[in-house]
Amino acid sequence: MNKAFTKESDNDDELEPNVPVLPAGFKNYITPAGLKSLKDELLSLIDKERPQVVQIVSWAASNGDRSENGDYIYGKRRLREIDRRIRFLIKRIEAAEEFDPSIHYGNDQIFFGATVTYEREDGEENTITIVGIDEFDPLEGRISWISPMAKTLIKAREGDTVTLHTPAGIEELVILEVNYPKPE
Repeated sequence: MNKAFTKESDNDDELEPNVPVLPAGFKNYITPAGLKSLKDELLSLIDKERPQVVQIVSWAASNGDRSENGDYIYGKRRLREIDRRIRFLIKRIEAAEEFDPSIHYGNDQIFFGATVTYEREDGEENTITIVGIDEFDPLEGRISWISPMAKTLIKAREGDTVTLHTPAGIEELVILEVNYPKPE
């Protein structure tokens, strides 16, 4: 099909794929480190990556025929991706509610920002940190505060046993340790 008859999505502002949507009525809590990370990414896109791609597209456009110019076509596509990500980051930063978990330093009860070590029924120990939806990374042990695991753990204390409902069934978790970052 000729490119002239195809249409880009009208929903360029749609959320990025694989980014959880904030449930209605909930605030977008984020740690200071998570907010800094979003702002750093935004500044990097605006100050470094976008100008480089604009320069490539400008050079490619000056070469003449744009219909078969790969640098031009893929550069324009990359510009749309960058602009979409910039709009997404701006919206998330504006909606963010920064919360410093260090106010709970020394507390043994689990709240947002806690680093929790727990033991599964099979004796396996795991450590997770409860963070905002924009900074979660399960492979790094950072889970979203709206996840079922975090909802199960929140308000429990060291030594408590909590019941986690999973698709595989019910599992008992023993809270071994709760830590918060030191205040600065």
